[in-house]
Amino acid sequence: MSSVTKLHKESAPKSVGVYIITCSTSKFKQIQANETPSDESGDIIEELARDSGNVVVGRTLISDSVPMIRKTTRKALAESRVDVVIITGGTGFSTTDATYEAIEPTLDREIPGFGELFRKISFDEIGSAAMLSRAFAGIVGQRAIFCLPGSPNAVRTAMQRLILPELGHLVGLARGH
Repeated sequence: MSSVTKLHKESAPKSVGVYIITCSTSKFKQIQANETPSDESGDIIEELARDSGNVVVGRTLISDSVPMIRKTTRKALAESRVDVVIITGGTGFSTTDATYEAIEPTLDREIPGFGELFRKISFDEIGSAAMLSRAFAGIVGQRAIFCLPGSPNAVRTAMQRLILPELGHLVGLARGH
């Protein structure tokens, strides 16, 4: 690690506010039918974020639609305690996957290395199907957004290997520190 990177990490926030959004039309329909859907990927994000000393400010499960994803993300970003939004689901290529279309145009800056590294790590784990992920990340204002697949294994990989090791560092940089 370079001395500049080490210095940035040492001065980075040790705890950040996390908002979790799960995009799943089928699970959202369960909520509308007064059922309680499982949300393993959201549970993994929450557990790993808390275990690493971060604060989960909010969590919601929504339908995989561009308007709902944008509205929910805007609402999360408007919360002063939120430093990062982590969205799981809707990053594939099915006709109902809408997270990329909803969020990418709203980014001030993209973090291309996140998607590149995620797909590389995924390729090493699952092979060529990794190219079918549109996982990506970026900055809106002074806040980070990570968009992950809905797969629990993919979420765990992204959180443990990429997001959590750099989260404080990234938030510090986004804040201009």
